[in-house]
This record gives sequence, structure tokens and C-alpha cells, in this order.
Amino acid sequence: MIETALEKEGRIRQKMIEKNLLDAVIGLPGNLFPTTNIPVAILVFDRSREKGGHREANREVLFVDASREFVSGKNQNTLSEEQVEKIMRVYSEGKEVEKYAHVADHKEIQENDFNLNIPRYVDTFEEEEVIDIDAVQMEIDKLEQELAEVRVKMAEKLKEIQR
Repeated sequence: MIETALEKEGRIRQKMIEKNLLDAVIGLPGNLFPTTNIPVAILVFDRSREKGGHREANREVLFVDASREFVSGKNQNTLSEEQVEKIMRVYSEGKEVEKYAHVADHKEIQENDFNLNIPRYVDTFEEEEVIDIDAVQMEIDKLEQELAEVRVKMAEKLKEIQR
């Protein structure tokens, strides 16, 4: 049986996790590099994990979603010094940050078929604000009434001008 590129990639990801080499996956915004406008991910490998490195005990991998961290530019986005410092601080601390970073253990990654896609681990979903339909309708009614009053005044002014 011939192995597909996706299957090979899956085996590589699995071996990286099983051999405890992958330390972090950091997602960056699109249009950050001149050669591509798509979002990119940085995979951080740490050979010391094999010998008892800093997240070695639980075989954890830090996932950081820094895809919204950018300064919009005319031709290319950039990262400010503060944004770089935030990413580095979160990586150095290696802790959970709501809607930004998640520490996944080996079992969680295995349950996701060794997929390293950041949205599988970092929930960035924002609840949409509940819209008060009655308040919006009242505002529309008020604006329509004001518009009708302005139209009456405008018609009166036009009559004055035409005399």
C-alpha cells in the first residue's frame, strides 16, 4: 500500500510527540512575512525534553494563538515589541491563558490524532452580544418619527423659498 503525503505527515507529527521533541506551537498572523500572506505557525523543538527538560514530566505541548497579534501595515503586517514580548512571556511561562494559550498533554494530542492545528486546542470563540430586538425597534421608530418631522420642515422651507 502506498502511503499518502497526509499519512506521512501524520506519522511525523506522531513521532515528534511520542519522542517528546515538540515544546510549543505558536500561531502567527497572516501577511507577516514577505514571501507569504497566509498565517504561519512556529514549531518550537527542545532536545533537552528528551533528557528531562522543562515540560518533560507530563509530555505537554504549549499551543499559542497569536494570530490576532499584529500591527496592520500597507503591504505587510508587523509585530510590535509589546506583542513579541507577550508571545515570549506566554511561551516562557508555559501556562494557560484564556483564549490565547493552552497546555495540551500527550493524551489530548493523541485524542486529536496528533493534529497540531491550534484551534483544536485554543478556544478563541467570542460570544456574540445579545441584541435587544425591542430596544432596536424602538430606536428605529424614533428615527422614523424624526425623519418624518424633518421632511415636514423641509417641505415648509421649500414652499417659503418658492414664494
